[in-house]
Amino acid sequence: MKRNGVTIDPTFAEAFPMKATRLLITAHNLAWARHAAVAATGFATSVIACGCEAGIERELPASETPDGRPGIALLIFAMSGKELAKQIERRVGQCVLTCPTTAVYAGIEEGEAVALGKNLRFFGDGWQISKLIGGKRYWRVPVMDGEFVAEETTAVVKGVGGGNLLLLARDTDAALAAAEAAVAAMKTLPNVIMPFPGGVVRSGSKVGSKYPALGASTNDAFCPSLVGLAKKTELTSETRCVMEIVIDGLTEADVGAAMRVGMEAGIALGAGKGLLRISAGNYGGKLGPFHFHLHQLLGEGAA
Repeated sequence: MKRNGVTIDPTFAEAFPMKATRLLITAHNLAWARHAAVAATGFATSVIACGCEAGIERELPASETPDGRPGIALLIFAMSGKELAKQIERRVGQCVLTCPTTAVYAGIEEGEAVALGKNLRFFGDGWQISKLIGGKRYWRVPVMDGEFVAEETTAVVKGVGGGNLLLLARDTDAALAAAEAAVAAMKTLPNVIMPFPGGVVRSGSKVGSKYPALGASTNDAFCPSLVGLAKKTELTSETRCVMEIVIDGLTEADVGAAMRVGMEAGIALGAGKGLLRISAGNYGGKLGPFHFHLHQLLGEGAA
């Protein structure tokens, strides 16, 4: 399949089940809510080493938050509910509780309840108090700028992690332009995050390594510097840069929609702007049950 001169590979991205939650962070103004959200989603690009994958979903106007203040919605994904609960408590405790003027609330209503403010309340050293409003319990913890308010629990739901696109381009400028356009398009959609810096990863990996201690290593088939050296390459001499975008979403449909708009954004730039090919990473269907076929996402009949 070709669109606007860009070849779309007849392949699929392979994704896997995860556990997910949404947190709503509010503050005196949007700047402080963002400070807390950025800190809370730090070091959260990949479950390979970070324990979770997290990112900012969107900004929230005061009209959409529980306390009528501006806020940020963030999504956190982990491989198990137990690990997710641990990550929530650590990140909220160290990055939101500590941030001036913030409060934190559950952003998903239905699902398995895990602690949000339930344990963090003990920071109040006995001075903390709770309020039951509309059937929900909130904790008020005294801090030096007033009080930190946290909903007692948040809900954990099933999610999908590892949707991905590989953007193969003529050079670094073209690859970055395509990746930035794709990420910008994806960010307009709800229920998804792109957890890597700027939404883009240049160190795409394959499963396994020549070194037994490593579970993942560089995806040599997509490394331009290894063309002619590696036993197998997916590149031609014309392709000098590859960028990957990884997508996590609350549902399979959310991930598919993000991949589709991301591809469309890259295709709009076209081969004239240096994007030569779009592909995706999979492991023969052995890693996860969610398979996002690129041609199907764009429409089989596309020219």
